[in-house]
Amino acid sequence: MTSLTIEQSVLIENKLGLHARAATKLAKLSKNYQAKITLTLEKKSAEADSIMGLMLLTGSQGKEVHIKAEGIQAREAMTAVIQLFLDKFDEDE
Repeated sequence: MTSLTIEQSVLIENKLGLHARAATKLAKLSKNYQAKITLTLEKKSAEADSIMGLMLLTGSQGKEVHIKAEGIQAREAMTAVIQLFLDKFDEDE
């Protein structure tokens, strides 16, 4: 198994953006994979397993986030993270 790097951008669609609950869900999800996941938003970056770091990105609805996954499970991690964004973090709108 070789390490790979995958990059993709996604739009924040949930009403509250990357707030505490969403950041917590993303951090917990990212810890399930052997991959380093980094989110970048407007020149600020944070590791996906850092709740505080994610909240400091101040990702609000309508903003685009660039996601980079590196590692053995980069592909699986990216798929799961993108799905979480597409599912609007399972929040009731």
